[in-house]
Amino acid sequence: MHTTRLGRGDVEVTRLSLGAAALGNLFTEIDDEQARSTVDAAWKAGVRYFDTAPHYGLGLSERRLGEALRNRPRAEYVVSTKVGRLLRPWPEPHGDDLAQGFSVPATHERVWDFSAYGVRSSLEDSLVRLGLDHVDVVYLHDPDDHEEQAFSSAYPELERMRAEGMVGAIGAGMNQTRMLDRFVRETDVDVVLLAGRYSLLDQTGLTFLLPDAARRGVSVVVGGVFNSGLLADPKPGATYDYAPASQALFQRALRIETVCEEHGVPLRAAALQFPLGHPAVASVLVGTRSPEEAQDAAAMARWEIPAELWSMLRSDGLLPWDVPLPTADPAAPADPGQEAS
Repeated sequence: MHTTRLGRGDVEVTRLSLGAAALGNLFTEIDDEQARSTVDAAWKAGVRYFDTAPHYGLGLSERRLGEALRNRPRAEYVVSTKVGRLLRPWPEPHGDDLAQGFSVPATHERVWDFSAYGVRSSLEDSLVRLGLDHVDVVYLHDPDDHEEQAFSSAYPELERMRAEGMVGAIGAGMNQTRMLDRFVRETDVDVVLLAGRYSLLDQTGLTFLLPDAARRGVSVVVGGVFNSGLLADPKPGATYDYAPASQALFQRALRIETVCEEHGVPLRAAALQFPLGHPAVASVLVGTRSPEEAQDAAAMARWEIPAELWSMLRSDGLLPWDVPLPTADPAAPADPGQEAS
């Protein structure tokens, strides 16, 4: 599978990456064997970049991912995790964690902490759960309500940890563009993780963030390419950003799906490959909870999509005329869009 270097550093990631939130029992429970089999299937398909976080299942995702990768050659894969939430044990478990989206016992509380101490402590705890002596990438996780501390304390600590070799690349992960653009413009991050804001239905990232990242040599990892379900299977009741999709968005997704069907392309393939058209995008992060989903994501990433499909999406007003589009060769420059050409 084609790889891309993150920013100006040495960390290289596969164009398709596995998001491990589901390994932490996101919404519904899976067992250890299914978690391992999901990672095994992604590995067999060529995926070598795996993303997790303490938030996912109160550390369960990190533990399961570490165990699934335990016997793999360490130099052959990339792991990213996140900092910003410390896990503190409750004296006794009380109930479950479904209010936070995870079907696990509520054994710990999450404590927001973007101090230098909190960032380093969080990563040290993650290394224990993962069973690793270093991670390749670390992101500040959702610092939306902690902007001042994220820039004044957390980010400088990431720089120190990168200089120490504790991490290979540093960045921030959010589902908004404004603060990520500030990281791109004002710091020396290698990469930012943008969730849900650069998809077939939402090109918010194209306004400032992606062009600025391209100019600054900062990589972008794009998550949420299915917008929580609508672009995977647009049907009545489908969700968009974890809420019921509006009728307008539902109809737009159906129109995109119709164009895809006319060209013999699954909508999932177009949704997954679309962000890779932008030169700043290094990888698309897809969350999977089963071997079948991991295999499907790999198949969609490799699906040959004719240029005519993208052209029709433009001409039908379903994509902006200036949006960069994927090419058949992942190493080739993207189609920069009519306005830029």
